[in-house]
Amino acid sequence: MKLIGLQAPDLTVHVADQVSETEARILAELREFWSDAAGHIASATDSGTASTVDSGAASAADSGIASATDSGTASATDLVSLADYTVVPPVLPEARVICIGLNYRAHHAEGSFKDQAFPEHPTLFARWTRSLTVGGAEIPVPSGERGLDWEGEIVAYVGDTLVDVDEQQALDAVVGYSTFNDITSRIAQKLTSQWILGKNGDNSGPLGPIVPSAELGHLDQGLRVQTRVDGETVQDGSTADIVYSVGSTLSLISRTFTLRPGDLLATGTPEGVGYTRTPEWLLQPGDTVEVEVEGLGTLTNTVVANSSRHS
Repeated sequence: MKLIGLQAPDLTVHVADQVSETEARILAELREFWSDAAGHIASATDSGTASTVDSGAASAADSGIASATDSGTASATDLVSLADYTVVPPVLPEARVICIGLNYRAHHAEGSFKDQAFPEHPTLFARWTRSLTVGGAEIPVPSGERGLDWEGEIVAYVGDTLVDVDEQQALDAVVGYSTFNDITSRIAQKLTSQWILGKNGDNSGPLGPIVPSAELGHLDQGLRVQTRVDGETVQDGSTADIVYSVGSTLSLISRTFTLRPGDLLATGTPEGVGYTRTPEWLLQPGDTVEVEVEGLGTLTNTVVANSSRHS
């Protein structure tokens, strides 16, 4: 199952299972889905709607495929054509996007914090949902930056309300994972000790489809995380190198503020980022960057000039 967001012409957003390159099956409207994400995933699995459709499946003109314009928007369980929708992140506008910095041992050792011991608690920063996008989107280089840095990652999605929970309860509440590229504006990031400015550039947070945790398992099993720039591998790590686990981090956060269904946790990046290299290597307009995670698939985006923000 690969869960994506589909925005209809009337701006209604649905969560759907992408069953082929051209089709998806609607599960629920976005807010309805996150009211019971685990239930909707289980229902789709039990009913067989999560099965992969052959790439040569029938066209939208056939009886099994609904158009977004047939009767406003398609309803749950409808097989729809992606061409009738805009693919968007299946993320609530009010969701918290919490990110772990310096979570892989080898990444910690390559950067400006290499001479410092790992702190007892993870370094956390935030993204706004407006910074998120999807595979295929163009990512502009902000003005004043020499380029953009890549950070291939995995995002965990919270499916239940979490208040003062322990590590196992937190992990049990994770309904799925997706690939993520925490594209970073390094100059803006390093202006102050707070990283938020450099982590919230336009379209700087592309997300891949959500794969249910029941299918993927969890990160402690050691999933391979790779990033490629124009076909060249620049990151090749394993989640076995993670210091702060998903469960322990969500548990820690839940002691201070309540986590809600649909909140996201970005789990950090392995070694191989661009700014630590000699000479520095950053993404430039025209570059293609890919993040591939074992069991989650490949997320691909292109980099464009800052002028695209003014068009």
